[in-house]
Amino acid sequence: MWHQNQMFMEKEIPKIDLPEEWVVGTDLKPELLRLYTDYPVRLKCEMLAFCMEGEISASVNINKIQVNANELVMLSPGSIIQIHQIEGNLKMYILGFSQEYLEHNNQYHIMPEVLYQSLMHPKLTLKPAASKMLEEYFLFLIKVYRFMDEKMRKEVTPNIYKDAHTCLTLLYKDREITKTSISKSEQICRNFVMLVSHHYAQTRNVAWYAEKLGITHTYLCTVVKQVTEHTCVDIISYMVIMNAKSQLKLTDLSIQAISDSLNFSNMSFFGKYFKRYTGMSPLEYRDKR
Repeated sequence: MWHQNQMFMEKEIPKIDLPEEWVVGTDLKPELLRLYTDYPVRLKCEMLAFCMEGEISASVNINKIQVNANELVMLSPGSIIQIHQIEGNLKMYILGFSQEYLEHNNQYHIMPEVLYQSLMHPKLTLKPAASKMLEEYFLFLIKVYRFMDEKMRKEVTPNIYKDAHTCLTLLYKDREITKTSISKSEQICRNFVMLVSHHYAQTRNVAWYAEKLGITHTYLCTVVKQVTEHTCVDIISYMVIMNAKSQLKLTDLSIQAISDSLNFSNMSFFGKYFKRYTGMSPLEYRDKR
């Protein structure tokens, strides 16, 4: 058991960030994950979740995924998650880095690939040898975490972060299905998704994203639909609605304030937009049990 981390898991995850620069642990209890079944939450931190036993059905950003044994899920800062179902005797390892560490140490510059993968392909299926290596790595990190006090853990954060991402890169190279290179269309889609993840709260205008990418609106829409089977509007609206749902359930902000935070011209337009995608008004969603 990992008492400090267990306390973190039970008390801090609903707040969506981490109490220390990095944390690691296992014994992630199903009753904790069920806190996320009623509404989506948005992560401020970066997390890697590695499943060894059991199954979880979840939504991660624009993807619905089924996570089984020997599968790794990448959750970048800003990821929107919701748990749908948990089955079996769940055993998961978690490694996370806080928003404060990422921002204060300028770590977001290495995030684009991680961000794209977490948005478009958040789940990574590992070969048996890679799965064994990753479990041993997590067990080692847990020992390191327990051995050190908080001050020592803070001093080694940059090394842990760099090593974890080096490991992640190796795992992607060793995944079951590999691509030697990505197509131009996938690169455009990748760039679009990353742009949306950073700017959807400022603009929902597809033409704005096309201009930023240096391509026409029509071409962007065609490429995104071909690669993802979602429209550009689908991807933008998904992130907007999930953010709105999270704020409605997890904060006491007024609906006007939430509307303003997502750059709607007025609360009435926000209400109609929200109802179009959810079938209910923001207030009805907030009051729903």
